[in-house]
Amino acid sequence: MSLGSIFDIAGSGMTAQSLRLNTTASNIANAETASSSTGETYRARKPVFSAIQQSLMNPGQGGLPMAADEGPGAGVRVEGIVESDAELQMRYEPHHPAANEDGYVFYPNVNVVEEMADMMSSSRSFQMNVDVMNTAKSMMQRILTLGQQ
Repeated sequence: MSLGSIFDIAGSGMTAQSLRLNTTASNIANAETASSSTGETYRARKPVFSAIQQSLMNPGQGGLPMAADEGPGAGVRVEGIVESDAELQMRYEPHHPAANEDGYVFYPNVNVVEEMADMMSSSRSFQMNVDVMNTAKSMMQRILTLGQQ
């Protein structure tokens, strides 16, 4: 692995954590959104990540790709965003404007405590990737000054 590929790996991690922060913020923002039916109710969303294997970026000897389990990872890819299939919250609030004919209001399946923990985790992961990039940049600058002495 070259020192230059560290920027690609950390950059893909920053992109993934940024998307994770955005979906978490969306979940928190819609945590108390009321609806009169299950079909209209907001559902918590989570991003799905997968590792990009080094072998997919740099083919092996003879131009043939190496097996997927060989070599280190080369970053992270966002596969998509999935909606949670957890049960929606149904509350009896007959005077609520969004209540159905039975007096029930449906609320999203968002656990705000879990979302805050995800937000802290993704924020720290993003910062760690920034630190990796800064360290790699510092190392490259030191390499450039080796020949000057």
